[in-house]
Amino acid sequence: MSGHSKWHCIKHKKAITDGKKGKVLTKHAKLLAIVGRGDPNPETNSSLRVAIQNAKADSVPKENIDRILKKLAGEGKNSAQFSEHVYEGYGPEGVPFLVTALTDNPLRTLPLVRVAFQKHGGNFGSSGAVMFLFDHVGVISIKNAGRTEDQLFELAIDAGADNFEFGEEESEITTKFTNLAHVRDALMKKGVEVLKSEPQYRAKDPKIVSGATLEKVERFVEVLEEIEDVDEVFGGFDVE
Repeated sequence: MSGHSKWHCIKHKKAITDGKKGKVLTKHAKLLAIVGRGDPNPETNSSLRVAIQNAKADSVPKENIDRILKKLAGEGKNSAQFSEHVYEGYGPEGVPFLVTALTDNPLRTLPLVRVAFQKHGGNFGSSGAVMFLFDHVGVISIKNAGRTEDQLFELAIDAGADNFEFGEEESEITTKFTNLAHVRDALMKKGVEVLKSEPQYRAKDPKIVSGATLEKVERFVEVLEEIEDVDEVFGGFDVE
């Protein structure tokens, strides 16, 4: 573990436009529906509690969250049932990609993702095609709250983190996906304010891209992100 993360994989993020904001709201509504399906009470459902925390970190209004929770509490038999799916393949110039989706109809989502790969310089793959090129990690964003880099670094180590990256006001802690809840809870017990905690995929050996290749890859990411059911696009590339 090092003071600053020595490896990076770009999880491409466009500037948040009005359309992007709308998609963020939809994404969190689906996530809340998934984790709150069995127990819509955040007091007794820790996964729902974390989902609410993440929604707030992405600026989802409180009234939206409350409306979703009320709907879950009175959810009927005919309500949409969302599930999570991961699609794999190679984008332009052989860059590996993982695409996560939250959908109530996988038979609708799969063809849309496949066509996006095929029409924009990629190759859609079967399960396991590129997964081995990525690490499944847990990423925790915390508020520094006046603590120094050394103080936060020590707290991260004690909590069981694998990597730590210090920022001006907020810092990022990375851990194994299976250890995410443990590290998050350990930090909170030490009085650290956790802003967001979520699973991500990060490339083990990102491909360096620039120029025309970067433009192709960026366009490819945009096309995938425009698909309504797509949640996140993880690319195994870094910018030169």
